[in-house]
Amino acid sequence: MNDSEFHFQGNPDLLPDSGSTSWSAPSNIALVKYWGKYPVQLPANPSLSFTLEACATRTTLEFEKVSEHASSLADTDKLKVFLDGQPAPDFEPKIYKFLERISPYMPFVNGLKLRLNTGNTFPHSSGIASSASGMAALSLCLLEIEKQLDPHMDSLRFSRKASFLARLGSGSACRSIEGGLVLWGAAEGVPGSSDLYGITYPGETDPVFQTYHDTILLVDRGKKEVSSTAGHGLMEGHPFAQARFQQARENISRLEDILKRGDLNAFCELVEVEALSLHALMMSGEPSYLLMKPGTLAVIEKVRRFRKESGLPLCFTLDAGANVHLLYPGALSAKVYPFIQQELLSYAQDGAHICDRVGKGARPLTLHRRNN
Repeated sequence: MNDSEFHFQGNPDLLPDSGSTSWSAPSNIALVKYWGKYPVQLPANPSLSFTLEACATRTTLEFEKVSEHASSLADTDKLKVFLDGQPAPDFEPKIYKFLERISPYMPFVNGLKLRLNTGNTFPHSSGIASSASGMAALSLCLLEIEKQLDPHMDSLRFSRKASFLARLGSGSACRSIEGGLVLWGAAEGVPGSSDLYGITYPGETDPVFQTYHDTILLVDRGKKEVSSTAGHGLMEGHPFAQARFQQARENISRLEDILKRGDLNAFCELVEVEALSLHALMMSGEPSYLLMKPGTLAVIEKVRRFRKESGLPLCFTLDAGANVHLLYPGALSAKVYPFIQQELLSYAQDGAHICDRVGKGARPLTLHRRNN
């Protein structure tokens, strides 16, 4: 691994006195889970995810030059964070920490006054990877500023550095830049894979996986009981940690053939085992956490019964929370979605659910430049 390619290469004199950038970055749902990490934000095993479309964070970052001599952003005390238009000072320490981490790669941030206004299209902290989409959107805004200082930056460097920076804020955020299937972590036999950033999965893939739907049942709309950081921390000294890391590596290898052949039954089995392995690790840690709710278990049982009786490849996966992601090919939505409506929505709070699908990745919303 070598992070030298991500050091700043632009001309800080090109920075305008003020301006703003806006990006939308999607959430993602891991098929093979990342759980356990090494400093700084390096994965203990590779992971593979679907990029989503409807679940996204939209962020506007306004900037103003305040000092050419500040040694860090914290010295300027010029960060303000807003969530859905309302002041959100509780988020500022996390953003400060992120900006300090990335300052060796973006030294110009040290002399900026920043106003961050962000919002999600889905419930915050409910296990739908809001940190991933949020940090990805912020990183893209910062890269848009850097691009003004480095006009020769090409699209590959832009996306890779955005993924690299996002990882420093939230590991899974590096999978929220590109669309489709995204791989993060050095995986044996996968060219270009890296622990430093996510890449579009380079293997041969049946077209069916480009059409997948993800219907998310909000079984519990409240804030999840344990943060992802605390959850990853449980893997330090966990008695099953090494076996889990090996399981994930083997599942990445197994998926290569599954994705190529379009074997939907094998896909369902692997994805569900991955989800339950994650929760088994949480339940067997010290301290232990039980994140699934009775409604989660009921949905799982009904999904498996439906698949057995109908032969349709509907499967579930879970993040670190109670909400259930229901995955199925788009061509089967007319047969699968009525079952979800009739049999599963009663387990979601007030029937709350999100109809999502595999998306194309992050996108710019606006770019404004003001006077030099």
